[in-house]
Amino acid sequence: MTEKNRLIRNIGLTMAGAIFITACGKKEIDIPFDANPQTQPPVQNTANIDNNNRNIIVPGSQEDFLSQISSDTIYFDTDKFNIDAQDQSTLRSQAQWLLQYPNKNISIQGHADERGTRDYNLALGERRANSTKNYLISLGVRSNRINTVSYGKEQPIALGSNENAWAQNRRAVTITVQ
Repeated sequence: MTEKNRLIRNIGLTMAGAIFITACGKKEIDIPFDANPQTQPPVQNTANIDNNNRNIIVPGSQEDFLSQISSDTIYFDTDKFNIDAQDQSTLRSQAQWLLQYPNKNISIQGHADERGTRDYNLALGERRANSTKNYLISLGVRSNRINTVSYGKEQPIALGSNENAWAQNRRAVTITVQ
């Protein structure tokens, strides 16, 4: 056997062994986090269709909440969790709706932008959710109707590493729950 043939045979055996080892190895499934809210499962539609195929919004539903309030989201400055005048106006409209439907509960989701550590951003998101909760309580909403959760930087609404994206991700979002 010539030197060239021996080299080709050794390369072939090495490749076959590598393929065999790879095929027998344990496979890990990587499920990436999908930060795009448009690809998340849809919220259950609580709107009805009337005889003329018009959407009828059910009073007290998430759709009713969104149609009656100025916004479900308030925004924060970098590293801040204070409620400013614009936030107060938004939260007043939320409180009015909540006082109209005293049996409805809400969840307030606190978020942060991508800067900072995971732990820091989880804590900041929690402070944002809690300051939102406390302001709604000051407007007469019972505390036992409000749940808070922090997602830190894990669920950005805007992708990108720029001031515009960061500003959109520093937020607290109010969602109605049963």
